[in-house]
Amino acid sequence: MLDQVRRALALPRPGRAAQIRMSPRPRPGDVFPLPPEVHPREAAVMILLFPRGEELDFFLTRRTETVETHKGQISLPGGAQETGEALQATALREASEELGIDAARVEILGEPLTPVYIPVSGFRATPFVGFTPVRPDITIAAAEVVEIIETPLELIVNEQNVVEEEWTIRGYTGLVPFFAINGHKVWGATAMVLGEFGEMLRSVIRNS
Repeated sequence: MLDQVRRALALPRPGRAAQIRMSPRPRPGDVFPLPPEVHPREAAVMILLFPRGEELDFFLTRRTETVETHKGQISLPGGAQETGEALQATALREASEELGIDAARVEILGEPLTPVYIPVSGFRATPFVGFTPVRPDITIAAAEVVEIIETPLELIVNEQNVVEEEWTIRGYTGLVPFFAINGHKVWGATAMVLGEFGEMLRSVIRNS
């Protein structure tokens, strides 16, 4: 599977076309491309892969109800860019802070995925894919993370794990696609990131 991941990350990014399949409809405040008067706050997230037998897993986190934004949601490890910091360094630092991993042991695979603008918080999150050859020991940041969800990579490749429901969010009623993962509903920007990565992996598998 790691070879397939490397081959997938060598492909052109499908970008918005792949993300939009996992985007709520409507997605209030969404605009593409971003007009010049919108100045998002930059952030980075990490899909941290590690082996489980012959397969690969990655970490999702359930955020606490006390964090500043996206309370209680299922997310990838990540956060805001600090002044003077490269976005790759942001992704590694945030994964280290939230999960207690040794960032020096993480190999960044390929170029980042397509950034996702998050209207409700004003962040633009750039996703990176990392790999550790063994499952890292985890020490969660209790102020930010209430649960770690170890997720088989195959779950975002298999489209049977995508469900769509009608929800009312912040006064808007619409259709929300999500990944059904270990009893959790993974939606919004996280689902959009995983949707693009899953599409890239399916492309490699189809052409194998």
